[in-house]
Amino acid sequence: MKSLTEHLWFETPHRRDYLNVTVAVEQLVRKSGVQEGLCLVNAMHGD
Repeated sequence: MKSLTEHLWFETPHRRDYLNVTVAVEQLVRKSGVQEGLCLVNAMHGD
């Protein structure tokens, strides 16, 4: 079974902000080689 785990870090100018991570996620799914299944994107945050 193929899988891939990546941790992406982003810094934003405001405490609350929106980031479009679609392109980064698409590239990682291609890199993983997974053809079928689920992709979990978990937005963790720190203080």
